[in-house]
Amino acid sequence: MLSYFLHRMALVIPTFLGITVLIFAITRLVPGGPVERMLANMQFQGDGASAMTTAGGSSALSDDQLAQLNAFYGLDKPVHQAYWEWLIKLVQFDLGESTRYYEPVTEMIAERLPVSLFYGGMTFFISYFISIPLGYYKAVKHGSAFDSSSSILIFIGYALPGYVVGVLLITLFSYHLEWFPMGGFVGDDFEDYETFAEKASDLLWHAVLPLICYLIGDFATLTMTMKNNLMENLSSDYIRTAIAKGLPFRTAVRRHALRNSLIPIASHFGNSLLFFMTGSFLIEVIFNIDGIGLLGYESIMQRDYPVVMGIVAINAAMLMVGNILSDICVALADPRVRFGA
Repeated sequence: MLSYFLHRMALVIPTFLGITVLIFAITRLVPGGPVERMLANMQFQGDGASAMTTAGGSSALSDDQLAQLNAFYGLDKPVHQAYWEWLIKLVQFDLGESTRYYEPVTEMIAERLPVSLFYGGMTFFISYFISIPLGYYKAVKHGSAFDSSSSILIFIGYALPGYVVGVLLITLFSYHLEWFPMGGFVGDDFEDYETFAEKASDLLWHAVLPLICYLIGDFATLTMTMKNNLMENLSSDYIRTAIAKGLPFRTAVRRHALRNSLIPIASHFGNSLLFFMTGSFLIEVIFNIDGIGLLGYESIMQRDYPVVMGIVAINAAMLMVGNILSDICVALADPRVRFGA
């Protein structure tokens, strides 16, 4: 197994390079870079229109001025040279500077990291600690009224995207009933609260609706995966043999079928690591949650390439580490697993 994981770790570097090279090339080839965005914003302003545009509507900046702007944003170099310089900075844990806010990308991500960690952690733990027992109970009570009714709700939740559910929840519970806030991570009076209980209450009050949207898809998948795999194991010969030898049914389920049913869940464990960082772009946009997801969405819309590349690099690293963790979890859940190099 050690040789397998060393082999997987050796593949991390070329895979990471392939992902970042592709995204970096796309950011340079798509139209509408930071220079074009800056000119468009200045033309949109009343005072800047006369200074930045001629009567025909074209840019009044000279070629030398445009060249200086491209050099300032690092767009004057070939793609391979620019990527190499970005990679050298990345090795030094320098993600560059935002072309929109002119702030270090590392600091911008660090500021929003607690928000994403909160929602990612809550989504991760609630999904696993509820879906596994619920899937277990649905398998044991297969065909009952509880199983049928809960399956209907789970399939409805799985069919609806999280952002669609978010719009419905905001419209009903925030706009019409006014039970929850319209959005945001915390309220405007959060800093004025003196006790921890008041701050926690305000935080959870704002988090109820977004957490439902985060949980609805992953929760449904994990629950049905757990139920289906447990039912498959319950119909296996080794379970019937154990029961035939006098082992009580529930004991046979807990000792034998349950552990084997957790193997597919364990393979999904590492991929959930991304929830701790990125969350969902659209859910954060809908609820105006200032996390990394919203930062990534705004960066893509505003062509803030350093921020986009920084988030992509972190996501790629987290995804590859998560895949390795998934293999480790599978090996822990099933001792029969032996990985070859």
